[in-house]
Amino acid sequence: MRYENLLVEIGTEELPPKALGKLAQAFADNLQGALDTAELKYTSIKWFASPRRLAVNVIGLAEQQEDKLIEKKGPAVSVAFDESGQATKAAQGWARSNGITVEQAERLTTDKGEWLLFKGEAKGEQVSSLLTAMIDGALKKLPIPKAMRWGSSPIQFIRPVHTVTMLFGADVIEGNILGIDSDRIINGHRFHGEKQFSLSHADDYLAQLEAHYVLADFSARKDKIRHQVNAAAQKEDAVADMNEDLLDEVTALVEWPVALTASFDDSFLEVPKEALIYTMKDDQKYFPLIDQNGQLKSRFVFVTNIESKDPMQIISGNEKVIRPRLADAEFFFNTDKKTTLESRLESLKTVLFQKQLGTLYEKSQRISELAGTIANMLSSDVSQASRAGLLSKTDLMTNMVMEFPDVQGVMGMHYAKHDGEHDKVALALNEQYMPRFAGDQLPTSNISCAVAIADKIDTLVGIFGIGQVPKGDKDPFALRRAAIGVLRISVEMRLPLDLAALVQASINSFGTKLTHVEDLESQVVDFILGRFRAWYQDQHIDIDVIQAVAARRPTKPADFAARIEAVSAFKSLTSGLALASANKRVANILAKNKVTDTNSINPSLFENEHESALAEALSDIEETVNAFVVDANYQGVFTELATLHDKVDAFFDNVMVMAEDQNVRNNRLALLSKLRTLFLLVADISILNQQQ
Repeated sequence: MRYENLLVEIGTEELPPKALGKLAQAFADNLQGALDTAELKYTSIKWFASPRRLAVNVIGLAEQQEDKLIEKKGPAVSVAFDESGQATKAAQGWARSNGITVEQAERLTTDKGEWLLFKGEAKGEQVSSLLTAMIDGALKKLPIPKAMRWGSSPIQFIRPVHTVTMLFGADVIEGNILGIDSDRIINGHRFHGEKQFSLSHADDYLAQLEAHYVLADFSARKDKIRHQVNAAAQKEDAVADMNEDLLDEVTALVEWPVALTASFDDSFLEVPKEALIYTMKDDQKYFPLIDQNGQLKSRFVFVTNIESKDPMQIISGNEKVIRPRLADAEFFFNTDKKTTLESRLESLKTVLFQKQLGTLYEKSQRISELAGTIANMLSSDVSQASRAGLLSKTDLMTNMVMEFPDVQGVMGMHYAKHDGEHDKVALALNEQYMPRFAGDQLPTSNISCAVAIADKIDTLVGIFGIGQVPKGDKDPFALRRAAIGVLRISVEMRLPLDLAALVQASINSFGTKLTHVEDLESQVVDFILGRFRAWYQDQHIDIDVIQAVAARRPTKPADFAARIEAVSAFKSLTSGLALASANKRVANILAKNKVTDTNSINPSLFENEHESALAEALSDIEETVNAFVVDANYQGVFTELATLHDKVDAFFDNVMVMAEDQNVRNNRLALLSKLRTLFLLVADISILNQQQ
């Protein structure tokens, strides 16, 4: 069988840059799925993408499906023939559908009877006859939020289509995709070289495009841009402010990247650097340059799509473009400084947080109250936390934040410093939104932590309190992110906060606004604690360890984390698994036999030395274990409990718990209950799996 490399390219108008990578990956995945369904053999699949093309390269594709032997079971012989032995209509119809006569059918005999059987060979179809439908189907499944129509055609796609290329090796596969007949014509760069060229072979795709000033390989183009920008930054003795999202977007905007360096007036550097960086990166797709001291330079790198003979013309043009954007930021900053954050509190009354929950002014009042409560729990300055909570949303009413929403918080910090607010208050206005995303940094002071947690708890309680619980992937108020933020701050900053107390304090602050108050505290606390599962699974903590701790429902996140660490270490011990097994046995026994008083153990009822040995061992460690629990030293608890291993094993090997004498039986049950109670002080280790 012949195997060739297949190239499929859809040539379009400029595709949306933020969606380009996702579209190209989906195109390749969809086509791969179609090839697999059709059972067409291939070696690998790779996608290419540039602003004006989506392409898929299938390596080592078979020219046709393999022939297959097929068997089709027909009607039972008992119903295939009538009493005179003539074929029934059912049998004749089945035979015709398979292209044979009833007499030509074979027989299938099993222990359940005999049936007519057709055996034949299905010839594999040529890839040339299958590909058009496959590509058409793959394109229809692309994640296109809003398709376009162009000209008078009813055909829709994300952008107008100009060329369709389907090459199997050197052969053009004929077909019509999105109203365009396939050919070997490829569009080159819009400004450099030939506008179109003819591609002779699928294997020549990348090289021929590069000769026509197009780097079609997205990852290679991205690497080139990264290298060029870093090299340009190095020449300026600086580091480029470059994240992956910006790099992906710039990669999707150009086909022939050329990095150039430009500048702006030093006077703009008096504006907070965050606003300038936002303008350069988000509005203009430039790469700001940061000096060795972490300060913004009045230089930036941008990537153009042409290789100009006079690059100064392009540099000058970009400098003219950025100047009014920076001038706007400068104007907003200078204007905003004329009004204090405190004086903007009144304007928050005009902005709704949520219809049922009131305005941002009311939310600020609640955050202030709860932040003060949290600060008190942390033995921090209550007045500073309350003040930061009160001012937390005021920068939303500034010109700068209204124009550049992503600088909320950080501008509040700068304006607070200008207003003469305490440094920790100003810092908290920025850090209140941390962590903003997975892996983001956390607040750096207790005051900031108090405000950040208060804001998140207020949102969680408020939205749960009006019955808008997240369902499926719908979470418009980002409650899951808020919950994880509360956990991360509490755990990683080792804050001794109790979720139950925080949630109840928040509920009280809402007054009569909440409509779903029944079990509200439990719902919110359980929702937050529920985020631990995914968080710890991402850290490769065994699910049974998480379940063992969750079974005790510790509502202090830092305490929950300490228990997880202790149980994980305990499970790794040989004695740990043995005690987990014994605990499961004890739990099963006690589930069927209630014990009301674990202090009712009567040594005079012991009939076996192993009973008294276990009882003495429990008494010896009980005080130490309880002291360790008070200090949250759960590792110490398990160290003590591990000493019981041999005595527990000996007890079960030599003692019949369910003795005939009821008093002896109850005494033994009380002993086991005391054992179980000590273990449950940390976690329910009976849940731990016995397999490592």
